[in-house]
Amino acid sequence: MSGARRIVLSADDYGISEGVSRGILDLIGAGRLSATAAMTNWPEWLALAPALLARRERVAIGLHLNLTAGSPLEAMPVLAPTGIFPGISPFLHGKVGVAASEIAAEIGRQLDSFEEATGMAPDFVDGHHHVHIFPPVRRALIAALVARYPDRKPLVRNPGDHLARILVRRAFAVKAAGVAFHARGLAADLARAGLPTNDGFSGFSAFDRATPYGSELDIARRAAGPRHLAMCHPGHVDATLQARDDLTDRREDELATLLDRRDINAWLWPCRRDAAGRVLWWQ
Repeated sequence: MSGARRIVLSADDYGISEGVSRGILDLIGAGRLSATAAMTNWPEWLALAPALLARRERVAIGLHLNLTAGSPLEAMPVLAPTGIFPGISPFLHGKVGVAASEIAAEIGRQLDSFEEATGMAPDFVDGHHHVHIFPPVRRALIAALVARYPDRKPLVRNPGDHLARILVRRAFAVKAAGVAFHARGLAADLARAGLPTNDGFSGFSAFDRATPYGSELDIARRAAGPRHLAMCHPGHVDATLQARDDLTDRREDELATLLDRRDINAWLWPCRRDAAGRVLWWQ
């Protein structure tokens, strides 16, 4: 696959803090992003949503489903007995099945929060720490999207690329292959449900400031699939982010690089919508 193919570049974590959100808005204004996904369980989301919605014609806006950081929108005594999400570990080890009904309810609440703040259905859905790929979450999410949006099904991000493409990129191959393992069968599940998805995924990072982000961005473009999507995590660091996430200063590196890279327009898929406002993915 040619690295010159146009790709979707999507920024994760809009809404996690004002600083991160402001950085993402800067990139949208500069034409450096195709999409961004919002976390709707943080208290700042309602205040941050209008600025994002105002840029709807320039960027696809999705839900960044969050079951691993911060607090649920309502009590989840099985999954989050302390009122705080447990991180990704229980999902990795298959220990969340007993919380299936709670997970389904929280998915509905986060979709409600997205719709209430934006007045629209999400253009796409993905997951913080790729939590949406794990079976109890996957099943509930697919059911919710099919029921809620029968005539306007959102795209669901598939972070599991083909092994051959992962090996061409080489860097972060273990991490990418691990995600692909957990995402096995997702593309088929989405196809059966009539939900669109990407074909090709990259953007894994060491999150190490010693490694220039520009080189990671070039790696993410290698072996691009026919409907390729790459993730990124740009933003300004503020006290709120530092209290909520371990990924801090590296976000500044990603933001600065994406703002500086003049070549991005040559390979970035620009967001386009049809007359009804639907995103025309990879068109």
